[in-house]
Amino acid sequence: MSKPKVAFYWAASCGGCEIAVLDIGDRILPLSEAVDIVFWPCAMDIKYDDVRAMEDNEIDLCLFNGAIRTSENEEMAKLLRKKSKILVAYGSCANEGGIPALANLKTRKEILERTYIEIPSVDNPDRIFPQTEFEVPEGTLELPELYDTVYTLDQVVDVDYYVPGCPPVADQTWAVLTAVLEGNLPEKGSVVGAGTKIVCDDCPLERDEEKKISGFFRPHEIIPDPDKCLLEQGIYCAGIGTRAGCEALCPTVGMPCRGCYGPPPGVFDQGAKIVSALGSVIDSEDPEEVNRIMDQIPCPAGLFYRFGLANSILRRTTTDDYKD
Repeated sequence: MSKPKVAFYWAASCGGCEIAVLDIGDRILPLSEAVDIVFWPCAMDIKYDDVRAMEDNEIDLCLFNGAIRTSENEEMAKLLRKKSKILVAYGSCANEGGIPALANLKTRKEILERTYIEIPSVDNPDRIFPQTEFEVPEGTLELPELYDTVYTLDQVVDVDYYVPGCPPVADQTWAVLTAVLEGNLPEKGSVVGAGTKIVCDDCPLERDEEKKISGFFRPHEIIPDPDKCLLEQGIYCAGIGTRAGCEALCPTVGMPCRGCYGPPPGVFDQGAKIVSALGSVIDSEDPEEVNRIMDQIPCPAGLFYRFGLANSILRRTTTDDYKD
């Protein structure tokens, strides 16, 4: 009897999800005995053409991490969707767009201008930018096209299941792997291995329901009480608008929640949820005072939408016609 075939792919992301697969520890030994890993560019020598040559639905499970940022990302998303029975959006970037999707706050032209012209360490007087094709004596060199907008995986292809996290914790990874191996699959579209409440519900730090916030501090500006809620001490913490499931790992060790598990069930826009929740705990009803307090939060868009901009109501700023 042939083993189930498993694939892993890394699109627009930092690569942490690739390492997270190994976080399952010694469980990787029975996994390696139970499945055949047929595609994992980060860890094995295999070519795209090898995947193209596979039969449709030949891959039983594909964990796809990373957002869709380039034409190569989109091509591989569509190819792996075609070749996989089950496609999982694995990690924050595939689920919500993640950190790469903060590029949606700028246009492609602005990003290229900053990267290849404005940065002080760059010397580019001829204003040479990357090209998708370039002729050399040996033939044509090709680069993927950089898209003007960063997309989530399910904005490009149909996704079967979601595993949030930056990166997902080991138990989540193991949950989706064993669910496939055992044939114990949840309803299509389910978020696997995560909770149904918010991070605050799992956080062990002491909370005062009546406590109001009169100002915000960055983590390096104060020494917080290690036993009390960080948000109540004026440190921005996204746990109030973030799905549970990580066991509140960050606030447990004194670091505020970043929001990487995405919105809780029933919430579409995580940033809007966080803004609403913060508004309910600000210690003022005076608009000017509220604005003064909120102005103490650096880069609200980058914090409230750190992981979820591509999957929000906002999605991006105005685009530009970069082909001109």
